[in-house]
Amino acid sequence: MAAYILRRFVSTIAVMAMVGIFIFLLLRLAPGDPAAMIAGRNAAPQLIASIREQLGLNDPIPVQFMRWVRDILGGDFGTSIFAGQPVLELISQRLEPTLSLAILTMILSVTVGVSFGILAAWRTGGLVDRLLAAFSAVGYSVPVFVIGYFLIYFFAIRTHWLPVQGYVPFNQGLGPWFVHLILPTVALGLGYIAFVARVTRASMLEVLSEDYMRTAAAKGASSYAMLFHHALKNAGVPILTVIGISFAYLIGGVVLTETVFNLPGIGRLVVNAINNRDYPIIQSVLILTSGLYVLINLAVDLAYTLIDPRIRY
Repeated sequence: MAAYILRRFVSTIAVMAMVGIFIFLLLRLAPGDPAAMIAGRNAAPQLIASIREQLGLNDPIPVQFMRWVRDILGGDFGTSIFAGQPVLELISQRLEPTLSLAILTMILSVTVGVSFGILAAWRTGGLVDRLLAAFSAVGYSVPVFVIGYFLIYFFAIRTHWLPVQGYVPFNQGLGPWFVHLILPTVALGLGYIAFVARVTRASMLEVLSEDYMRTAAAKGASSYAMLFHHALKNAGVPILTVIGISFAYLIGGVVLTETVFNLPGIGRLVVNAINNRDYPIIQSVLILTSGLYVLINLAVDLAYTLIDPRIRY
């Protein structure tokens, strides 16, 4: 296990290096000049040139890249070009809404998705199975922002049951915090519920068709024991994989969801940074989320050994 973790750690360094090069070059080669945006539309060329010199944008790209890598390795992710604040400070200020939305979405997706998948596999062709097929089609095909606007219209504008937009910090009360996250959590979670449920159903169906499951049924094992003690454990590896992938991919859905529901999270921070060509914020968020994605994949791989004792590294 230790040798496997060491190999994965070395490969992680290589992956992050390639990601860093790609992100840096992508932003530098894309059209647009942050110095011109800071100076204003009608700014003199001399002012723009002065701002570019202050930001170090006139240096050769390899020099800019090495300076950026050196700062990151030293724990300095730079200063926002427009806000004038340290990037890590800006990210920490926006972290709570994003983490709250992501964690609640994953709890909802795993709980509902795995439950529906198990029921659909246990009663193949039944009502739950047919409902899951229809729900999966909707969850896969309808974009997050469309679901979000529909939820806002029905539950906030028409019925006034839930708030339209905004976020209440956790330290201001559990109730207001949770109420303001219900609609964005449901909007973001529907697609992941469908994904997890379909994978759970397929994995459970494969396990339930095995000979040892028929043997357990012939010996009089209860439905609960067959589903949870035998089938779910053996079907756990693909389910765990899709849960890990879903959590890592949440950042894409979070950007749209935070925009629709006006949540002051990292997604909104990235959108504003892209509009302003704020290189330090974009680079830092992409690097941090890429590192999180790699760590989640490693955690999922290590968790396989807890589910299936036959897996050894």
